[in-house]
Amino acid sequence: IMNSIKIYHRCGGCGKKEVFINSGKFRVNSNGKYVDVWLIYRCRKCKHSWNLSIYERTRTTKIPREEYELFLDNDESLAEGYGNDIGFLKKNHAEFK
Repeated sequence: IMNSIKIYHRCGGCGKKEVFINSGKFRVNSNGKYVDVWLIYRCRKCKHSWNLSIYERTRTTKIPREEYELFLDNDESLAEGYGNDIGFLKKNHAEFK
């Protein structure tokens, strides 16, 4: 998709450490007043997914409306921004180069 930082993670499909690629897609799960948002990464070899957490059990009112709409629209530039954010990657214990 984009030139995000190269991520390494133990793949549940391949059973070993592989390169995971930023899919440019978000998963948004809402149950009323709380929402979870993840950026989806996929194994380069088998496409097994790994969701990196952006928001967990966060009140919908705490997420800027414009950003929330971009999550729902799978905005590629927002996905690329998160994929190149060292703080976000470290928060998710991602191994990167």
